Amino acid sequence: MAIVQRAPARPDGLELIGELKGSGYRTPPSLVRRPDGQTLQVTPLLYSVLEAVDGRRDVVAIAERVSAETGRAVAASDVQKLIDERLRPMGLVLGADGATAEVKRSNPLLALRLKFAITDPVWTRRLTTPFAVLFHPALWIPLVVAFAALAWWLLMDHGLAAATYQAFAKPGLLVLVLVVTVLSAGFHEFGHAAAARRGGAQPGVMGAGIYLLWPAFYTDVTDSYRLGRGGRIRTDLGGLYFNVIVALAIAAIWWVTGWDALLLVVATQILQMVRQLAPLVRFDGYHVLADLIGVPDLFSRIVPILTSFWPSRWRDPRVTQLKLWARVLVTAWVLVVVPILLFTLVTIVLALPRLIGTASASFERERASMSQLLAAGHGLDAAGAGIAMLAVSLPILALAVLLFRVLNRVVRTVWRKTEGHAGRRFSAMAVGVAMVAALAFAWWPHSGKYDPIRPYEGGTLANILSGPPEPGAYALTGEQQNGGEVRTVLPAAADLPSEEKPKLALVLIPKPGSGDELPQWVFPFDRPLPPEEGDNQALAVNTTNHSVVYEVAIAMVWVTGDKPVLNTNEAYAYASCIDCVTVAVAFQVVTIVGQANVIVPQNLSGALNYSCFDCVTAAVASQLVVTVPSMPTDQQQLALADVWSQLQAFATAMPTMPLADVIAQLDAYKTQILAILGIDPSQPAVPAASPSEVPTTPAVAPPSPSAAPDLTTNPDNAATLEPTTAPAATLPPAPTDSPPPDSPAPSDSPAPSAEPTSAPP
Repeated sequence: MAIVQRAPARPDGLELIGELKGSGYRTPPSLVRRPDGQTLQVTPLLYSVLEAVDGRRDVVAIAERVSAETGRAVAASDVQKLIDERLRPMGLVLGADGATAEVKRSNPLLALRLKFAITDPVWTRRLTTPFAVLFHPALWIPLVVAFAALAWWLLMDHGLAAATYQAFAKPGLLVLVLVVTVLSAGFHEFGHAAAARRGGAQPGVMGAGIYLLWPAFYTDVTDSYRLGRGGRIRTDLGGLYFNVIVALAIAAIWWVTGWDALLLVVATQILQMVRQLAPLVRFDGYHVLADLIGVPDLFSRIVPILTSFWPSRWRDPRVTQLKLWARVLVTAWVLVVVPILLFTLVTIVLALPRLIGTASASFERERASMSQLLAAGHGLDAAGAGIAMLAVSLPILALAVLLFRVLNRVVRTVWRKTEGHAGRRFSAMAVGVAMVAALAFAWWPHSGKYDPIRPYEGGTLANILSGPPEPGAYALTGEQQNGGEVRTVLPAAADLPSEEKPKLALVLIPKPGSGDELPQWVFPFDRPLPPEEGDNQALAVNTTNHSVVYEVAIAMVWVTGDKPVLNTNEAYAYASCIDCVTVAVAFQVVTIVGQANVIVPQNLSGALNYSCFDCVTAAVASQLVVTVPSMPTDQQQLALADVWSQLQAFATAMPTMPLADVIAQLDAYKTQILAILGIDPSQPAVPAASPSEVPTTPAVAPPSPSAAPDLTTNPDNAATLEPTTAPAATLPPAPTDSPPPDSPAPSDSPAPSAEPTSAPP
């Protein structure tokens, strides 16, 4: 019985893209896309054979057509061999039974995962075709110039302090910023599709997926390989161009509404564009570089390039097939990217414990905040806290998944490469055991290993390698003066200071008043009196439009003997300007050693806008007054010195933080100080009355009494013996014919309520 040979046929959905134009290869390859979406490079001969395969021609007819097109003598047996050994195994030609061979799709480590389509190719073209006109030079050139001017103004002139403060002061605006930022990421993909349409290519599906565990959008623009180098680069940059359009549109809305928080969207667009331009992973910058060189998949060249430095591998065909200039550029890219990726991986491994501790502390803080907001019925604000919880969790999950995938990929590769080689496998296992031991050492939860990152630590490589700063790196020196001992705290490893070489030491002196250095006084009341001895005052006065003034005063005071405790901690913020931010923060710790007959501390804060337009003004006064039966031990004083150094560094970071976080961190320092002194803040406290009635256990001094009845106060807490935090929000503008109260009232409210106000002239 005769056997009928089926004519070779291509599987349905196979797409022949054609020769790669502007290629960096000595012989430009041709591109073919399988029905599963995988794009493959094939030689010109294989592509010619594949073009001739149509399900009707037999191998003889195919050989004749290929010979005519290529000018080479190709026999039917050659065609059959190419089909059987090359094209069918790649899934490009159906088998004799009409089925497609099982093929394994490539699975790059840094690839998009869990993809799902949102639009099919037809709808993608319908939605994006109208936007193709935006790529006309008469439009994109002025828009890009306007964006450059906007970015310079925002980052170099206006700044983002007011925008950040407003967004966190009003969580509803923060949610809006996040939503618009996510939507702009989808609009970014419109840019890629519209740019492809502008060049004549047909974009495919648009969808979403997970990239390094982060949600990401994508657009299939494989058809842009039909275009020349310029058309492909325009397609690569189209998404960034649409980020420009979003930024300009948001800036126009800000111009109309005056909502500074919207400027954060402009900032996120700039950051997204900078991130996309980095050619380290498969972002837009990577594709731009690949299209400039003419080598579609740079990551597949890393191993051949690195092994080609070995003399016996210099002629590796995966390297020699590149043109000389392309090989030089790809080699330079590999030599830059590989060390950066390895450095990043090592840094992640070393920093992961601190990142986990930081994320855990932030998550718990946001969880507690969300519970309180839900209980108070503030659903929108609670949603903002929920988004913040998700935001601090995702990076840790992303890092864990990335590390697992790297480890899994390395183990599988090594196991496959050492199969049948007992010596190599044993050596690889020994290296693996050493790496596990190193990871255990790096992640072992010893003291401070999982402490949250503090804003003053710097974050340099040395900080990461050394871990959190350890307390106790100080030495105590003492001398007798006026019948008492005066102690100085200096770094233990430092030489003692001299007149020729003075050094910074722990000097517990309150910040003096600014005096004549303050701006011109334009307010209808007298300036606050300067602080007296033992007092602490932060006075922020702003009369400059579009500016930020941030004043911080920190003091730690010891009181011995029977001196009266009348220490005052004051924070005043006064503003008379347009679109300005004014913040004052005062933090004072008063430690009473032994017995004091008179304890009347005051914790005062006040904030005022006067003839102010779109002003953000806030003042926070936080005071801790404690009584201890005797002078703390040397160890306790060393620990307090460490807290003091933390406070000094934290003060420099305050202007970059939301005010709520500043207050929370100051409260954390109070708790830390109480723990060092051995005081339980939850224990019942007894007010000091007379020497015979002072309790033997340490007590925390009561909060300051109110100086005026008009600001936020909580009478129910007036008798509790707790540290106080007195935030003050902006007050309504004072009329010129009616002076305000002599001094703002203290407050023990635990959270600020700073609100921007707009006042009539």
